[in-house]
Amino acid sequence: MFAIFKREFKAYFYSPIAYVLIGLFILISSIFFLSNLYGGYAEFNSNLSQMNFVLLFILPILTMKLLSEERKNGTEVLLVTAPVNITGIVVGKYLAAVAVFLVMTALTSVYQFILFGFGNPAVAQLIGGYVAFILLGCCFIAVGLFASSLTESQIIAAVTGIISLLVMWLMGYISSFTTGIVSKVLSWFSILERYDDFNIGILNFGSIIYYLSFIFVFLFLTVRVIEKRRWSRG
Repeated sequence: MFAIFKREFKAYFYSPIAYVLIGLFILISSIFFLSNLYGGYAEFNSNLSQMNFVLLFILPILTMKLLSEERKNGTEVLLVTAPVNITGIVVGKYLAAVAVFLVMTALTSVYQFILFGFGNPAVAQLIGGYVAFILLGCCFIAVGLFASSLTESQIIAAVTGIISLLVMWLMGYISSFTTGIVSKVLSWFSILERYDDFNIGILNFGSIIYYLSFIFVFLFLTVRVIEKRRWSRG
């Protein structure tokens, strides 16, 4: 698993994709940060909330090649017969994408020095905001990786991931226009429904379990897709 992680993480920086996506992430987050700062908001949680929507597009692009490229190049067969189980392969690739995402997130720490120079931001809320942002990003990566396992086309993988995340994103909004059991089901499945508690500094253990379970489910589904394809080949 570590060998897969190491290979995939290095591969990101051997190509322009990581640099382009990190640069785009920093550019957009800087625009949001400066506009909020000039507006008199000496806090960063609103920036993280705004960047959630940007992650809907950036992270599926980050993950689009992880499995689809192996399938297109015909190296998937070699990969699944390597001396590491499929779960280890999937987790290794997933962690490589998460590591790149954490690099992006870590670069926003420079904004915190600016904020503390202007005022005294609430540390508990800031920590809660970052925890929620990272958990949400990890969920997005799990969905993107699953989308990448379904096709050999990187473009289709990215589009599938983006559309899937948009649907999940909208569930919370749609639930407000429904009632009864439908509203409750949509709210429960909404990945944003549990985000607000973190933003006010409440580390809700139930919400953390929900996000971790969400990640586990999509990684499990990814493993099952690859296993099904392996057995179908005989």
